[in-house]
Amino acid sequence: MSIPKEHSDTAAAWEVTAAIYEREEAEDIVLLKQGNNRLLAPERERLGNLRPWCRRAIHLQCAGGVDTLALWQLGAAEVVGIDISPRMLVSAKQRSAAVGAPATWYCCDVLATPPQFDGTADLVYTGKGALPWMMDLGAWAAVVQRLLQPGGRLYVFEGHPLDWVWDFTAASYQFDPRTGDYFSQSPLTNRGWPMLSDAVQAHPAKDELRVHEHQWTLGQLLNSLVEAGLQLEHFAEYPDLYWNQFPHLPPDLARRLPHTFGLLMRKP
Repeated sequence: MSIPKEHSDTAAAWEVTAAIYEREEAEDIVLLKQGNNRLLAPERERLGNLRPWCRRAIHLQCAGGVDTLALWQLGAAEVVGIDISPRMLVSAKQRSAAVGAPATWYCCDVLATPPQFDGTADLVYTGKGALPWMMDLGAWAAVVQRLLQPGGRLYVFEGHPLDWVWDFTAASYQFDPRTGDYFSQSPLTNRGWPMLSDAVQAHPAKDELRVHEHQWTLGQLLNSLVEAGLQLEHFAEYPDLYWNQFPHLPPDLARRLPHTFGLLMRKP
């Protein structure tokens, strides 16, 4: 199967999943109007005040645009959200229009991001479940590199790849029978979310939907960006979960291992 086909399969499922983001529009708009956002504390701390240096922030795989608009709240003069799902971007436009944000939304496969955005980003942001849907990490890193202007930064806040190995139905750390090998190079189809969401389960064509997921190691991610020409500025691992991925795991046990990481890199 080709990478464009894998990505388009996944996009079809996310079109259905967009119903969840639509339900949250009103709540998100209230949150944004109050000056609040859904970024986690490590993200806010690392990004800080964007106003002095960020004219344009580009959010790859922006979904409903909630975190894109958070970048505007942090001080980015303009934000651009890129996503493969048209329905997701309609939801994002609803949010940005309601708060009057200077936002541009563009629909495409991230790997086909058009050259009109090349060299225009002071910040490229992505994460929170974005990278596993990329089937070619080297091509993704090349897109990041060409979007950034010299001196521009990439910030990734993402689920830790170690979470790939754990059984998310268990009450303790146990290897998942399908994904229990951290170094596995095989993408998986219909592993879990969003196929388990109520939006997909209620869809009349749910049995025809497919999502393809590849959990990259930290080494693969870092090396792809270094090979694309970016320089490491900061890397950190956190016990924080960005969603309730392990509902049966006691919180004190969950926090003994990393569940997210933050990565800041710069284009020379």
